[in-house]
Amino acid sequence: MRLLILGPPGAGKGTQAARIAEHFGIPAISTGDIFRANIKNETELGLQVKSILASGGFVSDEVTNAIVADRLAQDDCQAGFLLDGYPRTLPQVAALDELLASTGQTLEHVLELTVDEDAVVQRLLKRAAVEGRADDTEDVIRERMAIYHRETKPLSDTFRERGVLVEVDGMGEVDEVTQRVLAALA
Repeated sequence: MRLLILGPPGAGKGTQAARIAEHFGIPAISTGDIFRANIKNETELGLQVKSILASGGFVSDEVTNAIVADRLAQDDCQAGFLLDGYPRTLPQVAALDELLASTGQTLEHVLELTVDEDAVVQRLLKRAAVEGRADDTEDVIRERMAIYHRETKPLSDTFRERGVLVEVDGMGEVDEVTQRVLAALA
């Protein structure tokens, strides 16, 4: 199964992606995790990404597309995958379409977690305190939300038109959301 998961920052994409991937036996690929690992290891990419994230921005399409293409070429993705945090923009959708078409593949479903924005801001502030994420200040979170609505939300319309968008309420207890997600993908 080839999936991607959409939703604003803090919607629970990472949590649900891990559960979905385990359920279907496919890798969950988080561009955020890839970027954070590079930051931790202070790679050239990591230093570049750290600066971008600290200002509330997103990493360029060119860098992100290359990282995703490299990851999807790995053996564990041949039976399927779940992308979390990619694509974020219409040009990234085009790049993913081209990449998948080159191997005769398409996305089967695009899952969108819908959430209340104010509740998500509070969720992210709590996560920042627990996990020590310096990039999760209220101003940065609100800027990411604005960027999400401006650049990523239009993807929902594109995938809806293709007939692959599945919207699921992302509010509530984690197990409840997982049940709704798996039922929607069945």
